[in-house]
Amino acid sequence: MTVMPASGKLEASTPILVGCGDVTDLTTPIEAGRSPLELTAQAARLALADAEAPGLVDAIDTVATLRLFSDTSHRFATRLGTSRNPPKSVADRLGIQAARYIYTWNGGNMPQFLVNTFAEAIAAGEIGAALIAGGEALCTQHGVERAGLAISWHEDPGGEPELIGDPRRGWSDYEDRHQMRAAIVMYPLIENAIRDARCSSVPEHMQSMGRLFARFSAVAARNPLAVRREGYAAERLATLDNDNRWIGFPYPRLMNSSAFVDQAAALIMTSVGLARKLGIPESKWVYLHGCADAHDHWYISERVRLDSSATIRCASRQALDMSGRALAGIRFFDLYSCFPSAVEIGCREIGLAEDDPRGLTVTGGLPYFGGPGNNYVTHSISEMMRQLRAHPDSFGMVTANGNYVTKHSFGIYSTTPFEGRWRREAPGVLQSELDASPKAPLVEIASGRATIETYTIMHGKTGPEFSVIIGRLKETGQRFIANTSPEPAVLHDLEDRESLGRAGTVSHMDGRNIFVPD
Repeated sequence: MTVMPASGKLEASTPILVGCGDVTDLTTPIEAGRSPLELTAQAARLALADAEAPGLVDAIDTVATLRLFSDTSHRFATRLGTSRNPPKSVADRLGIQAARYIYTWNGGNMPQFLVNTFAEAIAAGEIGAALIAGGEALCTQHGVERAGLAISWHEDPGGEPELIGDPRRGWSDYEDRHQMRAAIVMYPLIENAIRDARCSSVPEHMQSMGRLFARFSAVAARNPLAVRREGYAAERLATLDNDNRWIGFPYPRLMNSSAFVDQAAALIMTSVGLARKLGIPESKWVYLHGCADAHDHWYISERVRLDSSATIRCASRQALDMSGRALAGIRFFDLYSCFPSAVEIGCREIGLAEDDPRGLTVTGGLPYFGGPGNNYVTHSISEMMRQLRAHPDSFGMVTANGNYVTKHSFGIYSTTPFEGRWRREAPGVLQSELDASPKAPLVEIASGRATIETYTIMHGKTGPEFSVIIGRLKETGQRFIANTSPEPAVLHDLEDRESLGRAGTVSHMDGRNIFVPD
């Protein structure tokens, strides 16, 4: 069952977004050591000012901040310290005394997830006004740590935050044993599966990815908040050189999300009734007309197909149905774009052409606008609000993706009022249907003749370092994960020859599967 939009008058309980603010800091010197929480508070001040309501600070009863990357992954851990209660640290800087302080678990889906969750709580009268904010200062963090500066980001504002989201890590123990544990490994595996489904050669697919992301780069070039504003042409993105070396084959550096940025964004939500009471101008109001949250099978090795997502297909339709709009009625899009594969699968499942003339991003995307950890989609929604205010009665879609095409959230926005009672279908209804779908037959100890289903070769600064293989046993058709020898000759051979469908032999030793290609 899909909840269709109600008809009737605009109700006081209807949730709306009323403020947005963004900061991209390219000028503060590293020596100043500005923390991500300071940056986040600055974005929140801009969001408060945007709402044009002096009494809004006192009305905010819920403050939620997105999990910092330093608290998310060992790859971004910091010796500078952090706050024991990040949302309260931000609130204290703003003079907000909230009843609830919320800190999310990881995931690029979480900003849209928070909007969807808070909309439901506002409609039910459980929240009066909420601040959603997040930011990263990984550029500063990296610079401070490299220079060995005596700077501390430790804070203890008191209390402990409420945690929201799914705490599970995105990879299994089996995947972990084969070094399959990070976005820069997972998305190249997905990309080669897409290339296989398209029957494309590596050069053909490189050009296709270049054309796709050149359109994102062009939007970033016009966005003063973007980090990379060079406006890369397709050929530049697809050409390997010292400045655009392989990261995880088939992605060169300029097709990867740019994580080492100093960026923050904030949103403010409330109800129509409270907005009227506070005197927030109606020109600031943006309505959430449709939304959805769901996830694919948790580990990518369990998914029958790596080039598709049933969840994106079903959840995007659920959000559109709730809004009462067809895809043709959406004017603006911001598709989650950490790597080309995320966009390619999103387009396929939503039903968009990759060269749709409406465009696929309002920001410029994570590789070019910037990828501030779990917080990028807060920027997406903020920019979407500005676009919709500038084009009244148009509609926009924001898509959000956590882990590895795993967790998905959708929002359909407009300045057009949502009439009648705001309600959504319980997310568990769709999730139970998705959970019932089959999983790939997976074997952990593999032996015998086999073929490569998909693969990647991971590079360091001086060349290839290791490979990850997802393969199928010829005799049983079961899937397995493996590595090859790390010898440079073997790794270069995997790159230089077409290796999708390539035959070889797999064996198990010392807790890992090792694949030897023919």
